[in-house]
Amino acid sequence: MRVDVIKIPVLIAERMQEAKDVVRLVLRRPNGEALPAFTAGAHIDLFLPNGLTRQYSLINECAQAGRYEIAVAKAAASRGGSSCVHTALNVGEVLEISEPRNNFCLQPGHDAFHFIAGGIGITPILSMIRCCESRSWRWRLLYLARSRECAAFCDELGAYGEDRVRFHFDDEAGRLFDFADPSFIVEPRVPIYCCGPAPVMNAVGDFSSRHPENPAYFEWFSPPAVVEPKETASGFEIKLNRSGTLLHVPENKSILEVLEEHGYELSCSCREGMCGTCETTVIDGVPDHRDYVLSGNERAAGRTMMICVSRAKSAVLVLDI
Repeated sequence: MRVDVIKIPVLIAERMQEAKDVVRLVLRRPNGEALPAFTAGAHIDLFLPNGLTRQYSLINECAQAGRYEIAVAKAAASRGGSSCVHTALNVGEVLEISEPRNNFCLQPGHDAFHFIAGGIGITPILSMIRCCESRSWRWRLLYLARSRECAAFCDELGAYGEDRVRFHFDDEAGRLFDFADPSFIVEPRVPIYCCGPAPVMNAVGDFSSRHPENPAYFEWFSPPAVVEPKETASGFEIKLNRSGTLLHVPENKSILEVLEEHGYELSCSCREGMCGTCETTVIDGVPDHRDYVLSGNERAAGRTMMICVSRAKSAVLVLDI
């Protein structure tokens, strides 16, 4: 049984080099019609010609209905995703994308934000900055990169002025940024939004834990190098609400793997709890969340789960499948 995934054909309308090993693509519908609306911090799945699926943040202002823009850094140890974008995608070609999803949205109730980006982690932040500008919200940015030549959109961001944008280039400073430095200041009650490599994310998490008046929100591109130990996996049952089918999930397999073994073709990508592609509605039962997508409140509510990694605390989970 196939669970349909909506795929949108798009034309690569423009391709530009934004920094060393960073390329920007402008995507439009071939017929010129508007693309689905999105909110700042959203991402799309890119269905690549080599068969891989990868997630990339939308970097343009969310009011631009006729285009999506993404920026892709070529990873030194690419598993085929970023290298395909850099070598195989050219202007005029048509490929497919998903509808936008947002696991990193600006939370309501604030009109001031502190952004921290490490390297290509600037991509979701850039859309947030453009959103703030369109709404006259206050914001500040700390942008960390190995070097100036590797920092995408450096000139555009620098134009906002030193009072709002602070750059740190490791090669120029001769060291990594120190979040314990007294010069690093976040205004009280201003939330932090951070995207970048794990050391940056962990440092920001430590800062936020010492400053609870500055809640931190994160967009992970890869699982943290050090994670909290999980309880030993045990088997459980899943009931598929649409058919009434009952399936056993053993301790050594994920829900997604069991469903695939039984002929279900489900939307998935990272298989690490990172991207949110496999998010599934929970009708009954208590999930054991092991993803990096859901917020604390969403986990407590237990209404959805990532079936590629999360398991069950109850004997049975009833899923909307």
